[in-house]
Amino acid sequence: MAQTPATVIVIDDDPAVRDSLGSLLRSVGLQAKLFASVGDFLKEGRGEGPGCLVLDVRLPERSGLDFQRDLAAANIYIPIIFITGHGDVPMSVQAMKGGAIEFLTKPFRDQDLLDAIQLGLGRDRAWLEDERGMTALRERFDTLTPREREVMAIVVTGRLNKQIAGDIGISEITVKVHRGQVMRKMQASSLVDLARMANKLKLVRET
Repeated sequence: MAQTPATVIVIDDDPAVRDSLGSLLRSVGLQAKLFASVGDFLKEGRGEGPGCLVLDVRLPERSGLDFQRDLAAANIYIPIIFITGHGDVPMSVQAMKGGAIEFLTKPFRDQDLLDAIQLGLGRDRAWLEDERGMTALRERFDTLTPREREVMAIVVTGRLNKQIAGDIGISEITVKVHRGQVMRKMQASSLVDLARMANKLKLVRET
């Protein structure tokens, strides 16, 4: 399957800045979406595929820093590069503490922005790949029966089949069957592999 192209989202209320950044991004083969305000961006959304956000600090309606906090509060991840013509140290510290990739004061070097964008797109690609992996893992876990989930939660603690049988009141042969089903359905290559999956799923044995 072809990978969805990366998109750089620019939110700046200055038309000249938007046009300039759009031209710069297209000149290096990057897809750009340009918006004058946070509200305009929210109407369309970020779309599919990896992306990063080039965000002006001072915007109409909602400032860039306020929007950064909104995204964090909503658990929406997208790498942010701040640009501003009126930056100061406290502002930049706030932005970086909030997880921004970079804080650039206008006028900035094109290459500095492009370097930050490549870093942001790389992080977003990794995050999306991890999310896809987690979605597939959850889908496999959802195919387990309640008893298989119970067995999985105990198996990964290192308990033997005989011990598990005693723990939950079933025969050892039944434990073996459930254990085999868990390994097959979860596509686990080993007990260590299954334990990693359980850790990612934050699976704990119910007591």
